Amino acid sequence: MGISKADLETSLKALAAIEPAFAPALERAGVPEPRTGERGYVTLLRAIVGQQVSVASANAIWNKLEVQTGGAHDPERMARTSDEGLRAAGLSRQKMAYARSLSEEVLSGRLDFDALPADDEEAIARLTSVKGIGRWTAEIYLLFAEGRPDVFPAGDLAVQIELGVILGLEERPSEKAIRALAEGWSPHRGAAAVFAWHHRRMDKVLAD
Repeated sequence: MGISKADLETSLKALAAIEPAFAPALERAGVPEPRTGERGYVTLLRAIVGQQVSVASANAIWNKLEVQTGGAHDPERMARTSDEGLRAAGLSRQKMAYARSLSEEVLSGRLDFDALPADDEEAIARLTSVKGIGRWTAEIYLLFAEGRPDVFPAGDLAVQIELGVILGLEERPSEKAIRALAEGWSPHRGAAAVFAWHHRRMDKVLAD
């Protein structure tokens, strides 16, 4: 789902009015293309699979997981797959526990993606109650899979670095500091994060 390009543009113009430092950055980098994700179980399972490994490794593990489970998109098949099968797919013992926890939460109905709280903090708390889902993963899910416009992954290193650059700060702000700085940007903090990633990519493109 994600935040649409039109909504990103509206939010970024609002941010530029609230925080003037965004205006020249927006003129330089332009409005980013929207980033979207699939809503539901698969996106969170892929996030678990991808923890602390490269994108290529995560894709390879996912392909093996599809074979071992007979369809990794189905939590029932995950629950039925033996530890040996999950290990053969490349999951560590810890990731096996996380994957099983996620499937159990979904199958039991305790985690219902259609019934996540409307309040962002309550939704984050519900997602992080699942073993292996941290705050960053929950925030990224809500931002890109549900398109929640004010979710702000302040713990993301790239967001910290690039917002520090945009704001002209001498040092990278901490997670606590960037959350405090962004309080006045509500309800457009999701767009600020998306723009930070976009601005960082554009910096690299222009530098080459």
